[in-house]
Amino acid sequence: MPSPFPGMDPFLELQEWEDFHSALNMAMRDHLALELRPNYAVRVERRIYVERGIEEPSLRRADVAVLVDPLSDGARPATPGSTTMTLEPVECIVPMAEEHRESRLIIRERDTMEVVTVIETLSPANKRPGSQGRREYLEEREAIPDTRASLVELDLLPGGQRMPVGGLPEGDYFALVRRGWRRSRADVYAWKLEDRLPVIPIPLKQGDREASIDLQVVVNDVYERAGYDMTLNYDAELTAPLNDTSKRWLRDTINRSRSPQSGP
Repeated sequence: MPSPFPGMDPFLELQEWEDFHSALNMAMRDHLALELRPNYAVRVERRIYVERGIEEPSLRRADVAVLVDPLSDGARPATPGSTTMTLEPVECIVPMAEEHRESRLIIRERDTMEVVTVIETLSPANKRPGSQGRREYLEEREAIPDTRASLVELDLLPGGQRMPVGGLPEGDYFALVRRGWRRSRADVYAWKLEDRLPVIPIPLKQGDREASIDLQVVVNDVYERAGYDMTLNYDAELTAPLNDTSKRWLRDTINRSRSPQSGP
């Protein structure tokens, strides 16, 4: 079954993002490969980084707790022969190093294998303030103009910290297209949760006709092939920063999708 939403499905972020992220890159590769041949080759490339677990303040707990007999006076310390104090362990969170694997698309000129365009789909780790994933991504992002390659950056996550872009328009989702020969200038496409995903241009070498990706067609195909309708819990609470109007629209859309279809 298709997604109940006409555009991006916000429930993917917390429940199926890792699988969706990989599948989306593969689907975009397959779509572009036909359009770009024979002059360009598009491939999925992966980066790996290790990040130490980030302990949330709300998860901090004492190493041990002192439990006092409820029948005794909790204000009085225990003395020999009086109420026995019992030590019980309390489960705590121990930050651990975690390996992250992320994928992106690289378009190369076939004859020279020169990198022409990088297509990045942001992950939650890229948008988490202070994370290793964000630091590494920003370092790579800043280095791309030095290579004269173009950058297409897809932000399909309403949550998290936005990428540094001057004059970012209002929206829930964004696509940035920076052509390699324009350096500090970029086109930004912004849209709301309620909107259909747009068609995004994919720049190639300067002077060559640009390719394009219809994001909605690709996302719909990934959703249905993966069968996310069978695994996504649409009753779960979202952490996305949506306004009251979008929240009402979201719930109404889910309820309509569950209503029996009316007959002719």
